[in-house]
Amino acid sequence: MSGTQGQAPVPGDGTRAVRAGLPEPVKYEPTLPGPVFAAHYHLPGEPTGAYTYGRDENPTWTHLERAIGSLEAPGEDDVETLVFASGMAAISSVLFSQLRAGDVVVLPSDGYQVFPLVREQLEAYGIEVRTAPTGGDAQLGVLDGARLLWIETPSNPGLDVCDIRRLVEEAHARGALVAVDNTLATPLGQRPLELGADFSVASGTKQLTGHGDVLLGYVTGRDPEAMAAVRRWRKIVGAIPGPMEAWLAHRSLATLQLRVERQNATALAVAEALRDWPEDLAVRYPGLPKDPSHAVAARQMRRFGCVVSFTLPSRTRAERFLEALRLVDDATSFGGVRSTAERRGRWGGDDVPEGFIRMSVGAEDPEDLVTDVLRALEESAR
Repeated sequence: MSGTQGQAPVPGDGTRAVRAGLPEPVKYEPTLPGPVFAAHYHLPGEPTGAYTYGRDENPTWTHLERAIGSLEAPGEDDVETLVFASGMAAISSVLFSQLRAGDVVVLPSDGYQVFPLVREQLEAYGIEVRTAPTGGDAQLGVLDGARLLWIETPSNPGLDVCDIRRLVEEAHARGALVAVDNTLATPLGQRPLELGADFSVASGTKQLTGHGDVLLGYVTGRDPEAMAAVRRWRKIVGAIPGPMEAWLAHRSLATLQLRVERQNATALAVAEALRDWPEDLAVRYPGLPKDPSHAVAARQMRRFGCVVSFTLPSRTRAERFLEALRLVDDATSFGGVRSTAERRGRWGGDDVPEGFIRMSVGAEDPEDLVTDVLRALEESAR
């Protein structure tokens, strides 16, 4: 904790993560109550109160939502968080609750690979979709007349970064809302609401929960009317998390700061080793001082994430590299305690070279992981 004399100490990230969302202590009750499995609740008389029906609210969600909110916007009581069944459910809730036929939305052209499908659906509803890359704040060039600007920074999988505060100021001046996908950074890496964004959206499937065993998403926002629309969308679509998933996610938050510190430090070590490899691998990691995104990232990020990207000369070489790895699983997603890597082009939705590798650095010993990666590079080059 830190603070000045006469003021309440400000909890650090580790303390906040461990304590986030816990209920007031009650004698003989567990410190983190177990999941509440309920489709309905006792509800005599008028249907008022916190819990009426299982699609609307659940006590286990409430604890998790408070926990995430305290990480996304520490000390702020005017923010609301809503949890969803997946990251895409959370993303969809913002897009489809805030946009109407005739509106314009700006999406990143280099964002998550499901966005082409999202674009098709938005256009089918009569919404104009404009796209621009994340790097260089290029989205500013297509912002005029937009209702919503969607930012993904760092971008997935290319790891470009844009200036959130600058884009927010420009968007608000032109009457647009701003949503920031905070999945790669996590709330311990950056806090979009503090930088002026209207929504911070993320897939909790990734580093937030960190064990590869939960599908989850969330939206955090400050404006009551906008968040009421998001809540209504969740109710209509029914994109709600199960209580067990919500409980597992909350339990996992306690180790978030420990995992993030270890994984981010190891990611930098892996990125440095790849950078120093004799071949030019076009390594991207915002924490590298010479990365094209580093200057902007350093201004708005407190930690740079656990994902490193690089490009091998061919699809064949990339596949040989992945086969040679012993401590890294060939799997999609990212943020887990076990390192993963994949040839991202196999999905077909990302504009990346055939040999492009997205690597998610886990919690293994840094020396072991770097050794494994360099050995696989050497073997795959033979």
